Amino acid sequence: QVQLVESGGGLVQAGGSLRLSCAASGRASSTYAMGWFRQAPGKEREFVAAISWGGGSTYYADSVKGRFTISRDNAKNTVYLQMNSLKPEDTAVYYCATGRATTTQASGYVYWGQGTQVTVSS
Repeated sequence: QVQLVESGGGLVQAGGSLRLSCAASGRASSTYAMGWFRQAPGKEREFVAAISWGGGSTYYADSVKGRFTISRDNAKNTVYLQMNSLKPEDTAVYYCATGRATTTQASGYVYWGQGTQVTVSS
């Protein structure tokens, strides 16, 4: 069992930055791949970014490439999502997830956090 707790969400103006954190606890959490997803009101949950357990491989949705950076600190069992140049369309609840495979598919992740709200005003 792995528990995930996100933090760092909030309200920011367009062009601003936020850094989300996801703290993991439980068995072997540092050996799992981690992903970030988001869900805006009335929309499907969508992939944002993913990172392999060692941090050597990262993947991004086209919509955030060049603006968001995923990273992890396995000593702290924490994964981060640095979000720069935020746009109103980035407004959503952001979820972190973990699983064995580094994938862009939500179905590939087993454990999910409760989500943190990010709101970008224009």
